[in-house]
Amino acid sequence: MRSPLPVRDGVGATRLHLPSTGPWPTASAYMVERFFHLDPEWLLERFDRGEIVAADGSALARDTPLDAEEFIWYYREPPVELEIPFEIEILHQDQDLVVIDKPHFLPSTPAGKYVQNSALVRLRRLLDNADLAPIHRLDRATAGLLMFSARPQTRGAYQTLFQRRQIEKVYEAVSARPADWADDLPRTVRLHIEKLRAQVCVEVDTEREPNSETLIELIDADEHVIHTLLHPHTGKMHQLRVHLASIGLGILHDNLYPILTDETPDDHERPLQLLARELRFVDPLSGAPREFTTGRALQYAPRDGDPAEAT
Repeated sequence: MRSPLPVRDGVGATRLHLPSTGPWPTASAYMVERFFHLDPEWLLERFDRGEIVAADGSALARDTPLDAEEFIWYYREPPVELEIPFEIEILHQDQDLVVIDKPHFLPSTPAGKYVQNSALVRLRRLLDNADLAPIHRLDRATAGLLMFSARPQTRGAYQTLFQRRQIEKVYEAVSARPADWADDLPRTVRLHIEKLRAQVCVEVDTEREPNSETLIELIDADEHVIHTLLHPHTGKMHQLRVHLASIGLGILHDNLYPILTDETPDDHERPLQLLARELRFVDPLSGAPREFTTGRALQYAPRDGDPAEAT
């Protein structure tokens, strides 16, 4: 459903579904109760200023009945954001596809306290293209290759590549070396991973059929760390982090796996040691082979390691 409001400062409007019945006489009364943490009068003033609109772009009033509209749109008030002091790098750009090298700590899309400091919003503003949309995502903590569709007309063709697993993805990771580590790599890890609502971490169910698979190869190791090359066959949430943790190679500076720790402010000197390194696929529009490689490196990798040796 297309928004009646244009993208503003790189950020699209929020859509809200209104119930057709309920104890709320007006749309504004429903919003006041739904967003109870906000000042009610401030929210009602947004109706007075015409900032809450219907599908046709017309403004709703304070007394607009609840059942007058099924969906309404509005701009979220941007949070006060801490600047993330790392820049995206554009590796490829054409009329259909944009590929960037994302730094650690930058989210792929707006979420929570990060709006302007997201790869999508930064890229929309940089390229002055409100139609840009992510084809896939990386965790905020993960650095590396990220692809965007440049126009809606061809977006589905690239999204289908991921849905059909027709893109080869390669990652690198650095883990602390366990005292009892035995070199049993390469190794394929298969687990059933499930993301439950209201939980930060995914859960592993050892009784169910695996729904995730990763081939893990050794790049290099020293007395402190293990540097691995990861070939995910599936794309489940937090898959690589969970798979490495399951074999005793939890990624350096991971605050989720194998142990969930209290949230702390970002420490830019200690980024998660996970990197989206390579993307390979046959372009669905031209039929030409495509290959992209990150220019970034994991700072805690062994100095003498050469990732190319593992390919």
